[in-house]
Amino acid sequence: MKLLRYGPKGQEKPGLLDADGQVRDLSGVMADITPQTLSPQGLAALRSLDVTALPVVASPGRLGVPFSGLGKFLAVGLNYSDHAAEAGLAVPSEPVLFTKWDNCLTGPNDPVVLPKDSVKGDWEVELGFVIGTTARYVPLERALDYVAGYCVVNDVSEREYQIERGGTWDKGKGFDTFGPVGPWLVTTDEIRDPQQLGLWLDLNGVRRQTGNTSTMIFSVAYLVHYLSQFTTLKPGDLVTTGTPPGVGLGQKPPVFLKPGDVMRLGIDGLGEQTQQVHAYDASLLD
Repeated sequence: MKLLRYGPKGQEKPGLLDADGQVRDLSGVMADITPQTLSPQGLAALRSLDVTALPVVASPGRLGVPFSGLGKFLAVGLNYSDHAAEAGLAVPSEPVLFTKWDNCLTGPNDPVVLPKDSVKGDWEVELGFVIGTTARYVPLERALDYVAGYCVVNDVSEREYQIERGGTWDKGKGFDTFGPVGPWLVTTDEIRDPQQLGLWLDLNGVRRQTGNTSTMIFSVAYLVHYLSQFTTLKPGDLVTTGTPPGVGLGQKPPVFLKPGDVMRLGIDGLGEQTQQVHAYDASLLD
């Protein structure tokens, strides 16, 4: 299934994308797509529905984050060896972890707004996965059983804040609009192998990133296993898994985001996003 939410900010309705690419309205079945929806029982109930009996949404308009009730937004850095090389950093022996604060969460095609005086905004197409079952000390061989689905994430970053201002990476990762997610949450039954997905990003029509999850240093299964040693993963937690090479910081010379830029990005089977970059404007954040 491809689960989604559509409508104005704060008024999103639940839906799904059918086999013909039509949006079907789920609001007669459920109030929203929540962490409970993403549990094995919740997804089984959805799979039992007659999708053809659900109303077609002719003009869904804006797409929101494809589920509500986000718990933790966890992120993995330097998870592609060639991206580590372009950053001039050693391949990590264990996953590099940081957080993206929940205020950065936004729809897949919503504006990306740069912080005041930002000069080093950057892009990162990434595979995200969402937890569907509470996970503690998960054995590696069962790790994918705890995943509800996968989605496209743009891990938008401000490199000056991330690298040059001390402390953790988090301050360069959590600004409002720095976490576009969607367009859909694709359940695991539609993704045969999360380590065989092509991903790409264009900036102003120029291809900047091309990669494949087969080159991830730490697989989705390993990340579920690893993270569950340090924190309890709960339904609705989102983990974004790192980016392939081609980010702005790695260009020669570096290229950073500026107002008016357009990012377009996607992952095989998970859909596409498009965002226009804006200078700081508080009205775009509400």
